[in-house]
Amino acid sequence: MKTQMMTALLAVTMASLAGCNKQAEAPSAEAPKGEVASDAMAGTAMAVDAKMGKASGIVTAIDAAAGKITLDHGAIPTIGWPAMKMEFSAKPALLAGMSVGDKVDFDVTVTGSVGELTAIKRQ
Repeated sequence: MKTQMMTALLAVTMASLAGCNKQAEAPSAEAPKGEVASDAMAGTAMAVDAKMGKASGIVTAIDAAAGKITLDHGAIPTIGWPAMKMEFSAKPALLAGMSVGDKVDFDVTVTGSVGELTAIKRQ
């Protein structure tokens, strides 16, 4: 009798756990015929997972034609980055007047591990 109860309990437990690993299916939202589905975030300037930070550093290289600047910068706590030397992309207008060796304060937007300079000012 005890063995039958344990077997039944085990069977019920196994059956209830069988569905635990299944992921719920998301309802599909199809646009009605004749309409085009649009992303509500289309045209926004910043990706959802983008982070913003401010730091100071020294310009070590500039490639204005490619829109690149290399900075040896301090830690950026809001992004979780330690001090390092790295290349950022930037609009060429931001790089105008900058020179290697300049000490700068800058703003950066980071998406994933890619940083884009959004502002820069000599100290």
